[in-house]
Amino acid sequence: MTAVAKLFDLSGRTALITGGSSGLGLQIAEALGAQGARVVISARKADALETARKHLSELGIDASWIAADNANDEDVERLANEAVERLGKVDILVNNAGATWGSSTAEHPLAAWDKVMNLNVRSVFLLTRKIGKLSMIPNRYGRVVNLASIAGLKGPGPGAQPTIAYNTSKGAVVNFTRALAGEWGQYGITVNALAPGFFPSKMTRGTIEKVGIEKLSARVPLQRIGDDDDLKGAALLFASDAGKHITGQILAVDGGLTAV
Repeated sequence: MTAVAKLFDLSGRTALITGGSSGLGLQIAEALGAQGARVVISARKADALETARKHLSELGIDASWIAADNANDEDVERLANEAVERLGKVDILVNNAGATWGSSTAEHPLAAWDKVMNLNVRSVFLLTRKIGKLSMIPNRYGRVVNLASIAGLKGPGPGAQPTIAYNTSKGAVVNFTRALAGEWGQYGITVNALAPGFFPSKMTRGTIEKVGIEKLSARVPLQRIGDDDDLKGAALLFASDAGKHITGQILAVDGGLTAV
C-alpha cells in the first residue's frame, strides 16, 4: 500500500451512519466499508436496514444495523449505547438522518417545524454528544461527519418550493459543525460537514418527478445533479487520516451551484 493510499485506509476503524438504509447514507456506508471500516447503519425500518446490510455484505463490507428513530430521545440514547457496545468504539460518526417539509412560511405547521428541527438538529446534538462522551473523547480520536446541505448556505430562491424549516435546520448544522470543531479539537476529534446539492433520494423523489432532472440541472455549472458516487470521495476525506488536519469545514458537493 502506498503512503497516499494508507491515508484513506480505514482498516480497524468503526463507523456509525444514521439514515444508512438508503440514499446518501448508504452511499457513505459503501465508501467507508470499501476502505475497511466496520459499519453500523441505523434507520427507523428494520426491513430496509436488512436489505441494505445484505447489499453491503455482497460488496464484502462488514456491516450490521440498529433500528432507531432519531426523532426520539430515548432511541438516540439506545442507539449510541448499542453501537459502542457492538463495535467496542465508534471512530467515525456520520449524522445523515434528516427530514424536510415544503410549505410557505405563513402557512407552515408548527408541528412540522418541530419535526424537522428535532430530527435535523436536536438528534444530531444528542447523538454526537453521547458518542463523544462514550467513545471519542476517552479515546482522544474521532471523525464526525455531518450532513448539512446547500440549503443551509442559501435560500431557495424565487419560484422554488419554500422549505423554511429545512433551510434553517441545515444552517444550524453548519454552525454546530464549526462550534464543535473548535471545542473538540483538543481531543483529536475533527468535525466537518458535507453540503450536498441535489441528489436522487427518497426525500427528493417527488421533486424530481415534478420538476424533472433536465430543469434541475439547468442552473448547475456541471449541468448535472449528483449520482450514486459523487459524495463518496468527500465523505472518505473527512472520515480518514487524509483529512486529519481539516476540521470545522463545510464542503459543498453541488456541481458548482453555490459558486455562481
